[in-house]
Amino acid sequence: MSWDARQTAMLAAMGLRVWPRARAAELESQELVEADVAVAEAVVSKPVPPQPNPAPAMRSAASAAAPLLPKPPSAPVPAAAALRPALPAGAREQALAGFDWTELRYEAAECQACRLCQGRRGHVFGAGEEAADWLIVADPSGEGEDPAQAFGGEAAALLANMLRALKLDPAPALGRAAAAPVERARQAYISLPLKCRPAAGRAPGPEELLQCRPILARQVALLQPRVIVALGRASAQALLGSDEPLGRLRGRVHRHQGIAVVVSYGLDYLLRSPADKAGAWADLCLALESIKAGS
Repeated sequence: MSWDARQTAMLAAMGLRVWPRARAAELESQELVEADVAVAEAVVSKPVPPQPNPAPAMRSAASAAAPLLPKPPSAPVPAAAALRPALPAGAREQALAGFDWTELRYEAAECQACRLCQGRRGHVFGAGEEAADWLIVADPSGEGEDPAQAFGGEAAALLANMLRALKLDPAPALGRAAAAPVERARQAYISLPLKCRPAAGRAPGPEELLQCRPILARQVALLQPRVIVALGRASAQALLGSDEPLGRLRGRVHRHQGIAVVVSYGLDYLLRSPADKAGAWADLCLALESIKAGS
């Protein structure tokens, strides 16, 4: 019997069990694995301390820098995509109450509150100086227009002539650079009741107008114009919340956020019925009178 064998026999006689070397190595490896698992479980189960919110100044700086960063073009929203739950109009107006122009533009571009976002090629937020005495809200016009422009073609030419007749500069309102600085009294901002274009030839639905109305209301609050001209029935509905026919809304001064609102014909209608341009001019004269009365 070898020395190792005798040692093993002596330990056995003392009541000590001796494992073969292979079995001892196996147990040692198993003990190490179990120890590693215990440590990993302790790390995973350990609560992560809450991270502090960014300081307001840092958030403001990030918000200010956002428009300067390149942004990939918005892809159309798939038809099968679930829409974000739409807030009631009053709740959405409260949610937008603190938005500035940049934040409001982003909200309009990413909005999924109604079905118009599906297949959207672009959105029409508005055009013009963000400090103007006149706000023109006009029904969408024209087929095949650039989806990022408010108006084009004959509708744009007609609107430019209407603005010139009021001694307003049409260039900024139509998304062009003004030849020279223009005083606020000669500036007009152009907006639409919807920020996404409906299909060609289809009038905006009541639910679509309702979901876009808070964005338009925030535009009015930021701009604070002296007068608003609503060109078309959808624009009048979005501003006044009224479903009255256009003929009953014309010829009198309404109020939106305490600001005078004058209702007139839509651009497409005037292109089809040029005889009613005289009535549209009377509406614009009423808007001029409302400014004089408020000054």
